[in-house]
Amino acid sequence: MLTRGCVSVLAPAAPPLIYALNCTQDKVDRSGSHQPPNLIGSSFQQSSSRNSPSHQDDDVDLEALVNDMNSSFESLYSHTDSSPLLHNGHAHLQGAYGNRGQAPPPQRPPPRSPGQRLRRSQPIHVHAVRRLQEEEQQVRPASLPAIPNPFPELCSPTGSPILDTLQPNQASDTHIIKVFGEDGSGKVVEVPADMTARDVCQLLVYKSHCVDDNCWTLVEHHPLLGLERCLEDHELVVQVQAGMSSESRFVFRKNYAKYEFFRNPLNFFPEQMVAWCQESNGSIPPSQLLQNFLNSSRCPEIQGFLYLKETGRKSWKKLCMFLRRSGLYYSTKGTSKEPRHLQLLSDLEESNVYSVTTGRKMHNAPTDYQFCIKPSKVRSDVKELRMLCAEDEQSRTCWMTAFRLLKYGILLYQNYKIPQQRKAPLAPFSAPVRSVSENSLVAMDFSGRTGRVIDNPVEAQSAALEEGHSWRKRSQRMNVLGSPSPLHPSSLSSVIHRTQLWFHGRIMREESHKMIMQQGQVDGLFLIRDSQSNPKAFVLTLCHHQKIKHFQILPFEEDGQSFFSLDDGATKFTDLIQLVEFYQLNRGVLPCKLKHPCTVVAL
Repeated sequence: MLTRGCVSVLAPAAPPLIYALNCTQDKVDRSGSHQPPNLIGSSFQQSSSRNSPSHQDDDVDLEALVNDMNSSFESLYSHTDSSPLLHNGHAHLQGAYGNRGQAPPPQRPPPRSPGQRLRRSQPIHVHAVRRLQEEEQQVRPASLPAIPNPFPELCSPTGSPILDTLQPNQASDTHIIKVFGEDGSGKVVEVPADMTARDVCQLLVYKSHCVDDNCWTLVEHHPLLGLERCLEDHELVVQVQAGMSSESRFVFRKNYAKYEFFRNPLNFFPEQMVAWCQESNGSIPPSQLLQNFLNSSRCPEIQGFLYLKETGRKSWKKLCMFLRRSGLYYSTKGTSKEPRHLQLLSDLEESNVYSVTTGRKMHNAPTDYQFCIKPSKVRSDVKELRMLCAEDEQSRTCWMTAFRLLKYGILLYQNYKIPQQRKAPLAPFSAPVRSVSENSLVAMDFSGRTGRVIDNPVEAQSAALEEGHSWRKRSQRMNVLGSPSPLHPSSLSSVIHRTQLWFHGRIMREESHKMIMQQGQVDGLFLIRDSQSNPKAFVLTLCHHQKIKHFQILPFEEDGQSFFSLDDGATKFTDLIQLVEFYQLNRGVLPCKLKHPCTVVAL
């Protein structure tokens, strides 16, 4: 116990205690809504009053007082609510005086400022944050790094401190493809992953303002390999693009022969190449032939001789081959079909058939009728290609068409029937359907009050000739009166044909052959170009029975008026549009009518 004298000696040591209490007071102000300085001040006044000479007790235990105050401040930091902390602090101090038997001093409510009435945000508990981090580590894949969130309070209700990472199944389903036109122009299209080749063609037809006659197709073109093929309407464009090299591209083009074998199967499948036709020893109805191709249980077999290029060499070997649903086989012993003599050359399910665009010189081919079978997984490996060569165009077309039928079967027939089953109005992006086939063009007679259809072909031809003579007379009468004729060679008639889709200007003979071959080689496919030998003449390029023929359109002068004719002046026309319209209705001197214009569309 200390005497009064000792207290007077130790009294100057009180200021360090006051400084410590003031520092602690600042900390308490920032963590609670009540002000602990009142508590501290009253306790210190109580102790100082005890040290005064008028106090009854002479002894004061300062060490016990400091220990009690330290324990009270520890209790302040162990709670988030300030009211219990202050209450506990007073209890500790009262307990210190209770040991002396003294009554506690009266407590006065501390004053509150407007800023101290606001509730401050509570800190996040450490154990809660750790639990959230553990949950994020369980959900997030181990291969993806954790990204710390700089603004956890802006997160979703969970308040996760880790940013959400993009899962693999949350990747975008849209892809970018680039489609080129035959003139070299390109268009970038954003398509979903499940978009088929037919849908892409419909979209391009709508954006390019083309005539939708269900003949447009998307071509997979490989310039380095010199190969190309038309995508089937049901194929997914994104999947096909995934197996293409960086140099490959899609080309938007017409192909009239895509489903022509459903209309004229006998032109595509000669009887000598179909084994089932040879076994029947008779003529096969076209419908029965197609049903056998589409029937999986009774699929006919295509047989014939083909040239096969040996792997790693430039030499070709002529072999007897058989195309079945299980694959393409060649016989190691003549024309034998015995299983021990058949060797599998290619599987249909994992391969596609392509046409060769580089010509026979590059591969030293024996003929011009080449085609290739390329595995789907091969991009640019030439060693994996199976280069084949046929004797003529008809046999090559038969092999390639049979390959498609045996691989896809009923899917091709469904693709052929879907456009015919669609009814207007179509989708919002589809263009109006217009056909220019021979069934939609008829001869009409408008000489009376009402028009009538001319059914007799002889009468239709005479009406066309009479109408041509009347146009010539009308133009001559206008020239006599002094007004310029709208069909004068120096005006409209000399340039009006340049606006038509079937006119291609100054292109070479080889280029016209290439365009006809790329668009199907069906009967009636035609184009008109400038003549290379006669600057004033034109050339009609026409396909008939898979052969390309050329007919020269010569100009004629009569009574100061220019005309065009295909038959040395027997049938004359004032411009090329009238000539084309006439031969769309009448065959005349041509082997067939003009049915399908060979067009090139700029994207």
